[in-house]
Amino acid sequence: MDVITCIKTRRSVRKFKPEPISREIVEDLVLTASYAPSWKNTQTTRYIAITNPEIRNRISRECCGEHNQEIIDGAPMLIATLTVDKRSGFERDGSYTTVRKDNWQAFDNGIATQTLCLAANEKGLGTVIMGMYDIDKAAEIIQVPEGQLLMALVAIGYPDEEPAVPKKKTVEDLLKFC
Repeated sequence: MDVITCIKTRRSVRKFKPEPISREIVEDLVLTASYAPSWKNTQTTRYIAITNPEIRNRISRECCGEHNQEIIDGAPMLIATLTVDKRSGFERDGSYTTVRKDNWQAFDNGIATQTLCLAANEKGLGTVIMGMYDIDKAAEIIQVPEGQLLMALVAIGYPDEEPAVPKKKTVEDLLKFC
């Protein structure tokens, strides 16, 4: 699949078939995502593939509202994206490099997470990036390593739905030349 088609066909999938995803596919997705650009090539995004049903169930029940519970309960896997804290957007002495302060951490993780989702789409997998959950409790459940921050949970699996293309803003709404 060419990159433009991949971008234009990627959807937030919330219903999945129960078929598991192989370890090799997940490793290939992470390898592909490792090519995403990052601040000074710090490559701070890390991943935890959550396949254990007990851990997924705890995240679902203890960290999420009803909508995300349904998504997690139906997904064969969650991928947690993490960032190594205080590296992206920082100087070696720990000071901020720009007035954006630590926002670069989220920016870099977002680029890597979207790259992972696009790679998944190319392999026939669906994804949805979830942001509404108790992030501190989820980080505790999945045992995020010290010095890292949980950034997003991505439900992933073989789609059991074909979401329609959501309405898009026009180029005129999005673009200004000066």
